[in-house]
Amino acid sequence: MSLGLPQFSYTKGLHDLGNGAYAYLQPDGGWGWSNAGLVVDSGESLLIDTLFDVPLTREMLSTMRDAEPDAAANIKTLVNTHHNGDHCNGNECCQGAEIIAHKLAAEAMLREPPSLLAGFLDMAPELGDLGDFITKSFGAFDFKGVTQTLPTTTFETDLTRQVGNKTVHLKHVGPAHSPGDILAYVPEDRTVFSGDILFIEGHPIMWEGPVQNWIDACDAMLAMDVETIVPGHGPITDKRGVRAVQDYLIYTRDEAKKRYDAGLSAFEAARDINFSDYDSWGDGERIIINITTLYGEFSGTRAEPDIPTLFGQMATLAKERG
Repeated sequence: MSLGLPQFSYTKGLHDLGNGAYAYLQPDGGWGWSNAGLVVDSGESLLIDTLFDVPLTREMLSTMRDAEPDAAANIKTLVNTHHNGDHCNGNECCQGAEIIAHKLAAEAMLREPPSLLAGFLDMAPELGDLGDFITKSFGAFDFKGVTQTLPTTTFETDLTRQVGNKTVHLKHVGPAHSPGDILAYVPEDRTVFSGDILFIEGHPIMWEGPVQNWIDACDAMLAMDVETIVPGHGPITDKRGVRAVQDYLIYTRDEAKKRYDAGLSAFEAARDINFSDYDSWGDGERIIINITTLYGEFSGTRAEPDIPTLFGQMATLAKERG
């Protein structure tokens, strides 16, 4: 059964959530195809996330200006829900805006500039199956055309911003998917923009952990008075989508722990765990990232992700599964 709300089609473009709230969706929600949001009131606007490159972000902003000619013509405030490029590489398109992110997200942006993925793509033709996987995942995006534009305001716990008569509550719930994950909650609209705390109908990616933080972040959304939830990837959902992601995380944690205790490697565990209940979710190769992160948590030896190795293992899994 679909986790998307039936009143919102999962199609590319701007979707009116009502009351001056909007979601911008990019199917199929896979690698790099992220969502964004716009909150409008009394001629003011706040943008939640930009996209993976400049052309995509400009296209999005154009549709927002068409829908809200006054409020969206000059974005005054931009929130990056975390540091991954598919949520911040288009920041330069919002010249003069206050750009807000969690302190840890801003630090991670410096460590992972757009040039890193541009370099991977340049090397891809020489990398065999790994190169094919990188090209398939990221070849549609123009990273060389990005001028990294960093946050101008950072915070450590919670922050609020007014948009007309609305209040946007920014709540740090990381480290989970990434170090600086935040939720953007708009009580007047009964809406929360989750960033990559939610991948709907796609396997989430646990770059950071601990997993309990992510489970707790789901509980935080379940406790909110919301009826509309805009995920970082995938269709617009409600609390059913939150529960589905939370259940996935708990299942993955518990099954990975059994195999860790049995002495299987993370890659062996990824091949062994039965994810058939999630066969309809996209990007199943991501399970190797999640299990590797969990193994680090179980052993108490959490280290920075070994990106080349993990992408190589994902390429192998993706090829095995067709």
